[in-house]
Amino acid sequence: MTGHNVHPDDGGARIENGWLNFYNVSIKPRGCDGKMGGFTLYVKDVLQRPVFQRARLIAGAGGTGRKVGWVHILEIANVAPFVTKNDLILTTGLWLRHYEQQRLSYMQQLIRQEAAGLCVELGTSIENIPGEILELADASDFPLIVFEQPVRFVEITQDIHGLLINQQHQMLKDLEAFSRRLQQITLQSTDVNAVLHVLYEYTGQQVVYHSTVDTNKFVPRVVTASSADEITAVYRRQVEASETAQQEAGVFALPQDRLLLTQPVICLGQTLAHVGLIISPHQAQDRITLLLDYTAKSLASLLLRMLFLEEKMLRDQNQLIQDILNQQARDEEEARARMGLRPSKQGEMWFAAGVIETEVTGGDGELDRDKVESDQQDLLVRLRALLKKHALHNLLMQKGPRIYMLCAREKAARDDKPAELQQTLRKIVERLQLPAAPSLRLQAGFGLIRTRMTDMHKGFKEAEQVLEVSGSVAAVQGGLFYDRIGVYRLLKSIPAETLASFISDQLGPLMAYDQEHHLHLLQTLDMYLKCMGSKNDTAKALFIHRQTLYNRLDKLTEILGEDYLEPERRVCLEMALLALPLLS
Repeated sequence: MTGHNVHPDDGGARIENGWLNFYNVSIKPRGCDGKMGGFTLYVKDVLQRPVFQRARLIAGAGGTGRKVGWVHILEIANVAPFVTKNDLILTTGLWLRHYEQQRLSYMQQLIRQEAAGLCVELGTSIENIPGEILELADASDFPLIVFEQPVRFVEITQDIHGLLINQQHQMLKDLEAFSRRLQQITLQSTDVNAVLHVLYEYTGQQVVYHSTVDTNKFVPRVVTASSADEITAVYRRQVEASETAQQEAGVFALPQDRLLLTQPVICLGQTLAHVGLIISPHQAQDRITLLLDYTAKSLASLLLRMLFLEEKMLRDQNQLIQDILNQQARDEEEARARMGLRPSKQGEMWFAAGVIETEVTGGDGELDRDKVESDQQDLLVRLRALLKKHALHNLLMQKGPRIYMLCAREKAARDDKPAELQQTLRKIVERLQLPAAPSLRLQAGFGLIRTRMTDMHKGFKEAEQVLEVSGSVAAVQGGLFYDRIGVYRLLKSIPAETLASFISDQLGPLMAYDQEHHLHLLQTLDMYLKCMGSKNDTAKALFIHRQTLYNRLDKLTEILGEDYLEPERRVCLEMALLALPLLS
């Protein structure tokens, strides 16, 4: 090995007089693992290089499919700290001559570290490879290559490293060109298919686009119905059912020994689609994963722009909601046409009117007005995306802190019930509240589900009543639907002046006494009636001694009269107690 020079890129050391003065001489660039995206170098490829023309594979032939990530020169016995996965090791065999007792250990360390293989130069330090080394290499499918004549290791490292680095550089150039193509498309159009076709051009693999707000797409479109159903089933079972899988890239098995690589397309915290590629298990995934990531980001930008364009185009539909609120939309077919619904017979669709109210929060300090407006705009876009995801036709109008929402869904069958639409609306509100902006707190209310769009002015009024009741009555806080607020439907229909007079007639003296003496008689009466006249339960609920309760009940009798528990009088008192929070 006299005269073998180590290239400066390999550490700047020299091999002179048969000895290595610096053992671990090759330096691996950060991020280089030999895969280089779409390019993967294997041991069998290395053997075809010109610098390996005089090399011979003498053991471990079953491992020629191992990947080669880098090349090291090592002559020490303790090699494990200096070897990483896919490293190809060059040696003159000094370790065999000077560390005879540890030669098996040297090989075992390389195998454990998942090195790519071992290349030994014969004639410089050793003349042959011991039989036990050959047996171990064959048993482990670990490629053992020998040079029977002296070779320049520097030429080998230059050749392999240059090949890997050049391929890495080419891959980066390809990715840059791919990114520019995607940018041109997203700036010039809103065509999802165009983006998918570029991904297909660069990979040659079947492209899958699984959307939660649009139809699924396949490029090329030579996918059988059964294959498309299989892919859709994978997304529904394994991706949509898992919150983690919806937010992260994944690899899923498909029939016929195929893999589905998939990447989420995320806009404003919502996963609107997934873009994927179908490959074989043996294909290198690194470059494909990068291309998928670039594609997903471009699609996210494109979809986000589409959502905002759609938002802008639909602003004129605010007028339709305003006409419904003012009862100026009287023709059913005309109203449906303005909403973009196809003409249909009366009763074939469910309509729901709702109001979402935003309350500005933020704690100490003044909030940035622009930030609040931006959060409200983002909320509107996210709401529209969720409605689209659940296949609900919708009109949205923002008016101050409130968003007026009109939803429509075709009846799935004759026995389709309003409760199913209510369940969908509840999911949307819950989803909307999860990633809500820190500056906003949301509250929602919906009116009764109806079959005529021109009747939805009633639904909006009912939705506003739900907001008022849930905001003032603790018992129904978080209530969403008008048919779930019980007797408050009747109480809200009573004029405020009449309701106030009724409350004063029933509870006026009691309220006046409480204000003067702070004896909590109003609270005691409310709990006593709720406990159906049980003194023991009332005392426990109020956390007071029974004797204290007896004193309060005596005072109640003194103020209200002996008959306050009689059916008619009791109903009046209960109604007044229920109505009291509505006036506060």
